[in-house]
Amino acid sequence: MIKRRTAFVLLFFIFLLNFNTMVSAQDSQWRGPDRNGVFPDTGLLKEWPEEGPELLFSTEGIGKGFSSVAAIQNRIYVTGNIDTMEYLSCLDLQGNILWQKAYGRCWIQTYPEARCTPLIEGNRAYVLSGLDKLVCFDALTGDELWSVDVHEKYRSEWDMFGVSESLLLVDDKLIVTPAGPETTVIALNKLNGELIWKSESLHQKRSNISPQVIDHCGKKFIITAVPTHLLGVDAENGAILWTYHYNFLDKNGDNTTIFTNTPVYKDSCLWLSNGWDVKSVMLQIAPDGKSVTEKFADHTFDNQNHGVVLVDGFLYGSNFTGRQSGKWICMNWNTGEITWIGDFHNKGPIIAADGMLYCYEEKRGNMALVKADPAAFEIVSSFRVEGGAGPHWARPVIHNGMLLVRHGEVLLAYNVKAEE
Repeated sequence: MIKRRTAFVLLFFIFLLNFNTMVSAQDSQWRGPDRNGVFPDTGLLKEWPEEGPELLFSTEGIGKGFSSVAAIQNRIYVTGNIDTMEYLSCLDLQGNILWQKAYGRCWIQTYPEARCTPLIEGNRAYVLSGLDKLVCFDALTGDELWSVDVHEKYRSEWDMFGVSESLLLVDDKLIVTPAGPETTVIALNKLNGELIWKSESLHQKRSNISPQVIDHCGKKFIITAVPTHLLGVDAENGAILWTYHYNFLDKNGDNTTIFTNTPVYKDSCLWLSNGWDVKSVMLQIAPDGKSVTEKFADHTFDNQNHGVVLVDGFLYGSNFTGRQSGKWICMNWNTGEITWIGDFHNKGPIIAADGMLYCYEEKRGNMALVKADPAAFEIVSSFRVEGGAGPHWARPVIHNGMLLVRHGEVLLAYNVKAEE
């Protein structure tokens, strides 16, 4: 009897351990664990087979979207539009859809595809619809835990692209940028959606940026934007500490600045770039976090909406030479020196892992494996992503030795893990 009870206790302990591992694994969010496009995976292939890395699975039916995936230990989460609703899909690591849950009506005007990358922490999955419906799901079962209609409750306003924000978590606070006449940024309790603080209104619409949190001189600040200004916000109370005007007009007086890229932070500096043949800037944040100054500007590395990565003191990404064209760039973070300009089909998203860059051009889906080397643009291998439709705008993700690529209604997984 005692042995049987001991065995039962042991089995129960193993069950709890596996359950907690499944739902409380590493957190996942927009652009990877640190929100910077650099993934921590190691032991990855330094060269791909001639035909490209092995395709592990290709899953259809996730809905239309430009959003990236969020992956934890043994689950993959992705958003997509199916008919008039946005859905959160949960998949296993073999690409099987375990459940799909609707969370709000989708944006139906300019580029209506889902754009919110899920935010996963512990057993909670957070998503934001194109019409500003925020929902918290149980990440294991898909049951809705709570929701807030941000548009209705906080009077949010958006532009021709609807809501493009991927949510940010700062300690116990879920950060959202409604903009509009009532507030600019809000912090909600991550457990129940109740308001913790709201900032003042700048009487502007939403931008298309996903915010970032930085640890500057021992204090946390939120970096976000409205269509004409970048903002520095006190993470504790929501006070807007500084604004930086970043708004360029064409000859007709129309705004040509579209805030899309999450700024990159290092050593008290912020890199801000948004393509369309306008300048990119490096901002220096004052030690008290209450002001910024322009350190230098650049007119070559104007990244449109694909993001950049910072690896060992150098920025990598693509630039804008036209609506359908762009090159690949490396820039010294400290000086702004452009160390090389490379050709690979077209501009597009970029991520980094294990000393390598993954350059994914937007037009035809060609993917290149490139050494993260500031001395030269060296393509080691390349292949073309097949399947799906539309522009190749979703940022790839690396998880558990897999390169996860979302293209339209299809999620593809490639084996990029080196043999042991």
